[in-house]
Amino acid sequence: MGRLDGKCAVVTGAAQGIGAAFSAALAAEGARVLVTDLQDPESCVSRIRARSGVAEGLRVDVTSNDDLAAMVERAESAFGPIEILVNNAGMFSELELRPFWEIGEDDWDLMMRVNARGVFQATKACLPSMRRNGRGKIVNISSGTFFQGPPGFLHYVASKGAVIAMTRSMARELGDAGICVNSIAPGFTESDGVVANAGLNAVRGVASAGRAIARDMVPADLVGAMLFLASPDSDFVTGQTINVDGGKTTY
Repeated sequence: MGRLDGKCAVVTGAAQGIGAAFSAALAAEGARVLVTDLQDPESCVSRIRARSGVAEGLRVDVTSNDDLAAMVERAESAFGPIEILVNNAGMFSELELRPFWEIGEDDWDLMMRVNARGVFQATKACLPSMRRNGRGKIVNISSGTFFQGPPGFLHYVASKGAVIAMTRSMARELGDAGICVNSIAPGFTESDGVVANAGLNAVRGVASAGRAIARDMVPADLVGAMLFLASPDSDFVTGQTINVDGGKTTY
């Protein structure tokens, strides 16, 4: 028996990397998972099914209300009321490091639209399903950069700071509905997209050197925190951010 047997879970940005690891872990605990992404999620779905997990896939743009409505309809029709939402979709691996005065307004707006507004829209879309069911777990993926303020990608840091801020306010507004809202702040993680971006090599070396656990961080390192926040183990935890970075940030 898994901790999440029969629960319907939706994971955004889950075709590969951290989102794919989250989806596989949820399915391994018995959840029925809707894997969503702008990219084709079928590879992730196939891997879950190969391990006897239950999953469906759907292309979703988290900034499109039409896509999000289709996501909710697909999840409910396939698996029942949504009980878990992992807001993982976001922009990072595409980043080009540069000082903030060289970041254009269009780049700023795109980052905020995907990383911050996408969390806002996806959560709103799933709320009616959770409210009708009387419970829910929302896990927002932020970033440890919020606590460190590193140079080179101010728009990203700001967008992930907004995720932590939304997590706190959402938790206050949704506690009476039986819905817990928490956040995970990952350190620099060697996901597929990050590994492919040689422009992030400068960040990679600094990140590993500053950790108490001095090694590269991989998507699997985030799974335990996510499962805790998605499961009944955290039923009295809300509005919190768990920093998972091997001890780079201590506070």
